[in-house]
Amino acid sequence: MATPLCDRMPAGGGSASLAGYRAAGGYVGLARALEAGPAAVAETVKGAGLRGRGGAGFPTAMKWAAVPPPDGGARYLVVNADEKEPGTMKDRFLMEGDPHQLVEGIAIAAHAIGARTAYIYLRREYGRCARELERAIGEASAAGLLEALELHLHLGAGRYLCGEETGLLNAIEGRRAAPRNKPPFPQVSGLWGRPTVVNNVETLCNLPHIMREGADWYRSISSSGDGGTKIYGASGWVSRPGLWELPLGATAGEILDRAGGVAPGRTLRGFLPGGASTDFLPASKLDVKMDFDSVAASGSRLGTGTMIILDDRTCPVGMLLSLEKFFARESCGWCTPCREGLPWVTRCLEALEAGEGEMGDIEILDEHAKALAPGRTFCALAPGAMEPLASALKLFREDFVDHVTRKGCRWK
Repeated sequence: MATPLCDRMPAGGGSASLAGYRAAGGYVGLARALEAGPAAVAETVKGAGLRGRGGAGFPTAMKWAAVPPPDGGARYLVVNADEKEPGTMKDRFLMEGDPHQLVEGIAIAAHAIGARTAYIYLRREYGRCARELERAIGEASAAGLLEALELHLHLGAGRYLCGEETGLLNAIEGRRAAPRNKPPFPQVSGLWGRPTVVNNVETLCNLPHIMREGADWYRSISSSGDGGTKIYGASGWVSRPGLWELPLGATAGEILDRAGGVAPGRTLRGFLPGGASTDFLPASKLDVKMDFDSVAASGSRLGTGTMIILDDRTCPVGMLLSLEKFFARESCGWCTPCREGLPWVTRCLEALEAGEGEMGDIEILDEHAKALAPGRTFCALAPGAMEPLASALKLFREDFVDHVTRKGCRWK
């Protein structure tokens, strides 16, 4: 059986050297991809059932297939390593622990789409990731493993919206990191107007294993209809916050058990299953399988698979205030609903927390949760910000009302 994504990290957290990585089977997948050819690589990835691990869960091979036939011009692969959503830290773990795994995955994906140039768009705050990736790129290039591929590391200036793929492309081009209108999609007109595929770090880290062991093996290690493993996380009031690689489809309860359960003296009320921009699920949903379709059927999204726990001693209104402040601050201001709506949401939550809120503030929150729904803003930032709010207004409404009747937060 092949080594899973996380198991190559040496003891003590040090990064794997090129020699150590190759000794564990590294770059075998790339060699097989180069031998098989682009079409065969894409077909293998399709058969493996790999879906994007950045949050949307779009089938990877289907995204690649949208790239038009070669026309003699440039085409690009861009790696989204701009991990800025609260509660999400899985890509950092992969880049710090085993950067060659990502480099190999990039080379495989670039070969599959016919790209000769690739960019890693990295969150600037991830200094150690930058150092490890620079070292790995240099080692792979010196060893002749990247052939004609030009692989560049681009450090972002620090905006949440750079994680949106078209905002990311604008940032690389030196422009304002605002989303672009779609269509055209990046696969047709992306970086500098040329065909571009944007893939997440974790997505690409699966490719070496798929190409080395095959599509059937990859599907066999999943407990869901899609293939592979997933790096899950748990943060908040748990005994052991962290990350674990488990078969895709592990239950939320299994992940919480890995985290040692809710911290002593506390009881689970609910959880955000996939980071800050997903709907709350109640404690009764711990048996939900953490795969894309099962979480969607339960009323939320898998997102990044990094759970944020809400316990019985944490104020849900205060928790939401912290999240909505983040989203309001990170709005690019491009469209009115997001630019004006998110600050209104924040002000209402601040009033409730300060004991100055009225029932009308809860009604305003209800209205904004509907007004900023998908399709009513230019990009997905505001709709994503409304997912935890709208679900909390349903699941924990008594807490919002309690802030009005008590004239403040009972947890303070």
